[in-house]
Amino acid sequence: MKFHRRKASALAVAVTAALVLTACGSTDDGGSSEGGSEESTVTFLPKNLGNPYFDTSAKGGKAAAEEFGGKFSEVGPEKASPDAQVPFINTAAQQGVDALVVSANDPKAIGDALNEARDAGTKVVTFDSDTEPSYRDLFINQASAEGIAKVQVDMIAEQIGDKGDIAILSAAANATNQNAWIKSMEADLKANHPDIKLVDTVYGNDDDQTSFDKTSALLQKYPNLKGIVSPTTVGIAAAARYVSDSDFKGKVKVTGLGTPNQMRKYVENGTVDEFALWNPEDLGYLAAFAAKALVDGDIKGEEGDTFKAGKLGDFTVEKDATVLLGDPFKFNKDNIGDFDF
Repeated sequence: MKFHRRKASALAVAVTAALVLTACGSTDDGGSSEGGSEESTVTFLPKNLGNPYFDTSAKGGKAAAEEFGGKFSEVGPEKASPDAQVPFINTAAQQGVDALVVSANDPKAIGDALNEARDAGTKVVTFDSDTEPSYRDLFINQASAEGIAKVQVDMIAEQIGDKGDIAILSAAANATNQNAWIKSMEADLKANHPDIKLVDTVYGNDDDQTSFDKTSALLQKYPNLKGIVSPTTVGIAAAARYVSDSDFKGKVKVTGLGTPNQMRKYVENGTVDEFALWNPEDLGYLAAFAAKALVDGDIKGEEGDTFKAGKLGDFTVEKDATVLLGDPFKFNKDNIGDFDF
């Protein structure tokens, strides 16, 4: 598929250049398009600061801003909660930033604040985790919910022989993306894996210690558990750490979504066979270019709009003002050494 080839190319760059993307923007000199602002201000607002996943996506956003001659900043709460992002949205609007790029902790809780920011002239792009469509101008989706769910179900099914009890260790109970993935995972399991039983779904709130403790509780509550699927980078690393140092190593499979640098030691020591993720730096990079295109008026967020995102190439706005990055990529002992993010 066309995207897969583009994705493979981007990942190859990660091997040789530590994921530093150096492509041009919408003009030959990397500046803004004709008629656009001379220096677009783009502020990233992740679910919480200090999260390796969002550190990586911010790196991509910053690289993109440098390419198109914009000004990048990142703000956010220390802890992820439904309304923790509201003060940062209000401040960004008061400061008159051109674009706000947000990974939402809740699909509704920040909606009024985002609409106030939009009324003040700030373009709102969500990425990673969406709000309701009426609260933003564009959503940069890492992959389809169905695609993300399927890759995780396929991995755990293969690892446990398509039979046995599994549990899901999610992030926050209100996280839009997590809930969409889990819903699709449940449907896939029911339709295609009748011998796998999902016994529980628990929430670590994207906090390392909480996720670690939830893993411990799961394994105590379900002694016959065969696998844990964690669709969050914080959760999968915490679960792998617990299992790695316990009697469950080799007996309970851990998979889900993680970054190579987080998961490398657990793959190398045999705790984790395989996990998946898109490139979060590419996601931040794409989100920043999309924000720039909105600010410059190159796109309006309407279905069929097209724009160029540097070296990642051309993208088209799809239904519900959504732009799709592409399919997840699987990491295992055969390839994890090739990546550094």
